[in-house]
Amino acid sequence: MIERVAQTILRYGMFQPGQRVGVAVSGGADSVCLLHVLIELAARWELRLSVLHLDHQLRGEESRQDAAFVRELSERLGLPVHIAQADIARRGDNLEQAARNARRDFFLSFLKTGVLERVALGHTRSDQAETVLFRFLRGSGTAGLAGIRPVTSEGLVRPLLEVTRAEVEKWLEEKKIFFRQDSSNECLTFARNRIRHELLPMLLRDWNPGLPETLATTAEWALAEEAYWSAEMDRLAAALLQVRSGVILLNVNDLVKLPVAVARRLARRAMELVKGDLRGIEFQHIEEVLRLASAAEGSGRFQAPGVDVFRSFDRLRIAQQRVDNLSHRNFRFAAPVPGLVKLPDGAEISLEVLQKKAYTDLLESGYNNWMSALDWDRVQGPLELRNWRPGDQYQPIGQSNAEKVKVLFQRARIPLWERRHWPVITKNDEIVWVRRFGAAAAYAATPDSGSILHICDPYLGPYLDRGGIGSARTGVNI
Repeated sequence: MIERVAQTILRYGMFQPGQRVGVAVSGGADSVCLLHVLIELAARWELRLSVLHLDHQLRGEESRQDAAFVRELSERLGLPVHIAQADIARRGDNLEQAARNARRDFFLSFLKTGVLERVALGHTRSDQAETVLFRFLRGSGTAGLAGIRPVTSEGLVRPLLEVTRAEVEKWLEEKKIFFRQDSSNECLTFARNRIRHELLPMLLRDWNPGLPETLATTAEWALAEEAYWSAEMDRLAAALLQVRSGVILLNVNDLVKLPVAVARRLARRAMELVKGDLRGIEFQHIEEVLRLASAAEGSGRFQAPGVDVFRSFDRLRIAQQRVDNLSHRNFRFAAPVPGLVKLPDGAEISLEVLQKKAYTDLLESGYNNWMSALDWDRVQGPLELRNWRPGDQYQPIGQSNAEKVKVLFQRARIPLWERRHWPVITKNDEIVWVRRFGAAAAYAATPDSGSILHICDPYLGPYLDRGGIGSARTGVNI
């Protein structure tokens, strides 16, 4: 037992010399075995062990006795012990899931604060087999079939993952080490207990006596597959996903030309990045992303749990799901000259009056855009800055007639989500300037203008790069 666990630790690089390691001990066979085995192995890695126990308060006096047992065991072994309580019954969640989340939060609190560098958990190869079967029955893909990870990025490790529950109990019996029985492990209300006590025994008897080993081996195979795909997705995400303020933009042409297996994983990675996890994200949600990307129509939208997916032209926008209505979109501010106007999205637009020579000097310094220059003598007066509204129209420089701003958006392939907060500047409700399209012809500055109202908009939208209009590297004044 000791040497097999040591090999597992070495195989997965679970510990570094001198680390502070918390051992999660419930009082049951697996965790008590883990504690005694790690005590035997601690000197090899110079580990500094302590004990962690969370009382779920679900079994009344039995739970209190479990906590007392763990405290007494820790003190007898000369180890520091941290015992906490969590009122799981009050949480509005499935009890199994709530208990798992509470334990995870408890363990991670020690890792996040640096009190501990690793937390060792007592999951066995039997737990692995049950987990793989459970996830298969729920329809998990390869990531789910990878089962319980030997090591997680947060610092959770599972040294007993290559030892079965029967081997654990035999070892404890041979060593005459006492442990406690958790009565809830017999309750068939919990899905995992039904798998352990009813489904697996039936499958072993009627179908495959070696099924637990087959399931555990499947997890190892899937884990290696996931490790490869994770590295591949890191590479593809860096190349194809544009991340901006928690929003991900993806060119649909990049997505649809990928093999389906790769496209699914890239869509899944994008949703995970914006949501923070994949809870509630099902296969059909990933397929809907691919359907939206491959559709002939240039726009569409759907929502998955916690995620909003929006297509406009050749772009997909993947963002957290939020309440959105006109009261959030519409804004109207005074635009003082000189002055600075801060938009709801945090962007700032500045207005400044320059004399002709100063503006000429600005042009010579590298700024080469007259579109943001208005003749101050003609435009002079109270100005307002507001968002674009349906029906807005004006005559841009170089156009013989007024055009609807919506038409300009379509020609320039401005994504629908960018139009919501698109700023325009008005004088007496007449549009004198529009982001990206510049000054109105009637108010545009010319080389003959004496005083020039210079509008500086640092906006660089997603339509500017990866084959869109202009280049994100050409400057900040549009």
